[in-house]
Amino acid sequence: MSGKDYITADPQVCHGKPCIAGTRIMVSVVLDNLAAGLTPEEIVASYPTLTVAGVRAAVAYAAELAKAKEDLNKPCGQEYLDLPL
Repeated sequence: MSGKDYITADPQVCHGKPCIAGTRIMVSVVLDNLAAGLTPEEIVASYPTLTVAGVRAAVAYAAELAKAKEDLNKPCGQEYLDLPL
C-alpha cells in the first residue's frame, strides 16, 4: 500500500485537513495522541476505525512534511503519497 491509501485531504471532510482515509480522524489528532505518550495500540483502541498502519502512516506523513520544510522548493506531501508502506 502507498501513503495515498492511508492519508487523504478532501475539502468536504474536516475542512480539507489531512485525515486517515475512510475516517474523519485527522493526522494531527493521531500525532497529538502520540505526543501525549499514548502507544499506537492505545490510540487504535480509542478510535476503532483506525489501524496501527494508519498511525504509522500519520507519522510518516508528518516526517515527510518536516523534510519538505527543510527544502522549501520541494512540493510538500506529494512524495509521501507515493511511498509504499
